[in-house]
Amino acid sequence: MTPPGITPSRETNLPRNTVNSADVRDARNELGVRLRGLRRAAGLTGRQLAASLSWPPSKISKLENGQQTPSDADVRAWTLAVGAGRETDSVLAELHTLETRYAELQRLLRGGQVQVQQAAARRESKTALLRMFESTFVPGLLQTADYARYRFAQSARVFGRRVPIEDAVGERMKRQEILYDRTRAFHVVITEPVLHYALSPPDVMLGQLDRIMSLATLPNVRLGVIPVDAEWAIAPAHGFWVYDDRLVVVETFAAELNLSQAAEIELYTKIFETLALDAVYDRRARTLIAKAADAVEDRLRGNPETPDEKL
Repeated sequence: MTPPGITPSRETNLPRNTVNSADVRDARNELGVRLRGLRRAAGLTGRQLAASLSWPPSKISKLENGQQTPSDADVRAWTLAVGAGRETDSVLAELHTLETRYAELQRLLRGGQVQVQQAAARRESKTALLRMFESTFVPGLLQTADYARYRFAQSARVFGRRVPIEDAVGERMKRQEILYDRTRAFHVVITEPVLHYALSPPDVMLGQLDRIMSLATLPNVRLGVIPVDAEWAIAPAHGFWVYDDRLVVVETFAAELNLSQAAEIELYTKIFETLALDAVYDRRARTLIAKAADAVEDRLRGNPETPDEKL
């Protein structure tokens, strides 16, 4: 089934997002300023620090001026040499944030949803506990192939570029194999409107709701639905995924944000836990899914046209 507005093709390609090299340069400069501040607080000149580390003075200059990215070993050596060992973990976290931004930029420069799905699969393969919150879409790991086609088609319409939809769908379906790995746990929280939004034709949405109901029975998948009439402790501003305690991923129209600072992860974990308390689970969640399915069936009966006839 081809989503409306998209010519059937395997060459349809998602546009590059708007993250640019200035983001990476700014982050590298900020890290350099941090290293310079630690050196000056220790009362050392650049040459003195270089001598103590057996580095050429030019390396000190390049690191402090954002012309070179330090390694983990460089950061550890630097903080110890300036007597700031207590700052090591914090500076390393800043470095890893920079590396994540750089990796993200490289992915965006290459472009393509196939690569995006493969990168997501690699993140998930390193994760023991994955927490997902979505307020608009069914999370990718729970999507049917037909529902996923409409999501990729939307991206193509928004950005006016071509997307290899079938290839991207195939990669997303491969990712879902991880749900059957009992050594991993998945906590999914969605809002009730996710079950009702007409983001695909009624027959596609019916299949999607059945899929959600089925996956919710897996022993390592905990599915919560926040009822539309819940008294929200925190407004559902946007979706986000928390990978163990090491990474938060937030998708926007323009980019995929990777947050790896300890304070960011702690904040999003707290927000997820608060949202999860507003959700209902098990029988009550299944009741909301069944209610949504009844509403979709009513829409389907009220429109005798098939999706193919509308295209």
